[in-house]
Amino acid sequence: MSDNQPSASCLPLLRSMYNDLTKAEQKIADYILQNSANVIHMTISELADASQSAEATIFRFCRKLNFVGFQGLKIALAGDLFSPVKSVYQEVEISDSAEVFAPKIFNIINEGLQDTLKVLDLAALEKAVDILAAARHIDAYGLGGSSIIAADIEHRFMRFGIPVRSYSDPHFQIASASLLQQGDVVVAISHSGASIELLKSVELAKKNQATIIAITSYMKSPITKIADICLHGMARETSYRPEAAASRIIHLAIVDLLYTGVMLKRPETFIENMNKVRLAISSQKL
Repeated sequence: MSDNQPSASCLPLLRSMYNDLTKAEQKIADYILQNSANVIHMTISELADASQSAEATIFRFCRKLNFVGFQGLKIALAGDLFSPVKSVYQEVEISDSAEVFAPKIFNIINEGLQDTLKVLDLAALEKAVDILAAARHIDAYGLGGSSIIAADIEHRFMRFGIPVRSYSDPHFQIASASLLQQGDVVVAISHSGASIELLKSVELAKKNQATIIAITSYMKSPITKIADICLHGMARETSYRPEAAASRIIHLAIVDLLYTGVMLKRPETFIENMNKVRLAISSQKL
């Protein structure tokens, strides 16, 4: 089995390789076999606590099974438990028409926004706004679907006159992080909060004394251990998916809160810059 071709199935592989695992790895396997439906919604930190294992042991366990990290294992596990349609949105049925699935999807998004409002740490939000308003420079990091949110941060925060860039390439992220210093801010967006490449860039940025603001879906994920401020978005969807649809909208809503907060702290600058932008854009139209 090649590293580039991870197993499409998890449970049969676990059972067939069980006797080849170490005792520590068997403890993890036992937990997954007995709690499969719960594991697909866990972070690696949560599984470590639940199975009384170390995160490093879980990572080695995933590699031994030829999965590309814990997320790869969860995707394969979900394939054992759900149909392809259910793996996108558990509420959607293969027979659903647009009239049926459209309100289902909108309800999922609406519930996620309402859940986020209930759990959002408003003190952390205020602190993040203060830090962004006073930032010397802002870099936004996001991979995959999260790169859309990072790009939105660049597009919107440039209106405050603060130097801001977004990076979706991990090599550019690590290069950016290496040049940051005290007074700079990184906004790191990650649904899982467990992307190895993103975590390396965030760790380097923090080592260089930049302030880290994380936007993620999980209250207990690896990025929360690095970030200075964490803002959590709750999405009622299949959370093992590598591209979480509802979470992107919820994370954009959190960016709206940050943007509005900074705007309220710098109203004169915002209005002046917006007038300049509108004038420049209007000159490009017929």
